[in-house]
Amino acid sequence: MSSTAHSGGQQPGSLWKLGGLTPWQLVRNVIRESDEDDLLGSASGLAFNSLLALFPLLLFLLTLFGLFASHSFQLENSLLSFCADFLPPQASELLNKVTGELAINSSGVKLAFGIMVGLWFAGGGVTSMISTLNVAYGVRETRPWFIVRAIGLGLTLGISILLLSALFIVLLGGQFMDWAGREVHLSSLVVAACKQLQWPGAILFVVTSFSLIYNFGPNFEHRRRHWITPGSVSGVILWLAASSAFRIYLHFLNTYKATYGSLGALMILLIWLYVTGLAVLIGGEINAEIERAATAQFSQV
Repeated sequence: MSSTAHSGGQQPGSLWKLGGLTPWQLVRNVIRESDEDDLLGSASGLAFNSLLALFPLLLFLLTLFGLFASHSFQLENSLLSFCADFLPPQASELLNKVTGELAINSSGVKLAFGIMVGLWFAGGGVTSMISTLNVAYGVRETRPWFIVRAIGLGLTLGISILLLSALFIVLLGGQFMDWAGREVHLSSLVVAACKQLQWPGAILFVVTSFSLIYNFGPNFEHRRRHWITPGSVSGVILWLAASSAFRIYLHFLNTYKATYGSLGALMILLIWLYVTGLAVLIGGEINAEIERAATAQFSQV
C-alpha cells in the first residue's frame, strides 16, 4: 500500500489528467495496488455484509414507495425491473420472491423495526467499504466508530434517494416528456430522443452513487471533491461489463444449481454482490492511484 497525503497543501487538479500517467501505467499500478491492498479478499467480506443489508434495504425502499400511494406499485415494479436488467435471472427471481413476501408480511411495528435493521445493516456494509477505501488511499482511520457509522448511514440514505430518483426518471420520465411535447409542441422525434435518455440518466445516478462513497467515505481531512471521475466511471463500466459477462456465463454454463441445489440462486446473488463490491473498490483504487501520481508531480515542482 502506497501512502498519500490528503491532509493539506496543494491538491491535484482534474483527475482526468490521470496524474501524468499513461493509461497503461495506470492499469499496471492499479493491478499492483489492488493485489497489495487485497481487494479480492475485501470484496468477499463486503459481499457478505451487502447480502445482510440487501433485503432490509429493500424493505426500507418499499416503505419509501408507500409515501407515493398512487405510484407505489409502479415504483416497486420499476425497482424490480431495474434490478433485473443487471442481475442474473436466477438472482432476480429470488429478489422478486423475497420482495413480494416483504411487501405482504411487513406492517406496523415489524415494519418500523425492519426499517431500522435495514438501515443499520446497510450502513454496516458501507462502513466496511469505507475501511477498504481507507487502505486504498493510504489513510488511517482516526474518526470515532460512531462517526464512521453515522457516515455509513448518511451515505446509505443518500444512495437510497438517488436510487429512488432514478426510478422516478424511468417511471415518470416518459409521461413527463409526453406532457411537455403536448404543451410545448415538441416534435415526436425530439420527444422520442428525450425518452431514450432515461436509462443514461439512471446510469448517471449510479455513477453519482459511486462518487458519493469516494468523496465522503475515506478519512480525508482536507480534500477537493471530485464527482465524475475516472474511478467512478470505470467502476460503473466494470460493474456493467462484469454483470453482463456473468449473465452470459449463467446462460450457457450454469452449474450452480447442480452444485448448490436450492441454494443456487442465493449463491448467484452473493457472487453478483461480490462483483459489485469489487467494481466499487477498484474504482476507488483508480482514483487513489491517480491522486498519488498527481501529488508526486506537485512535490517535484
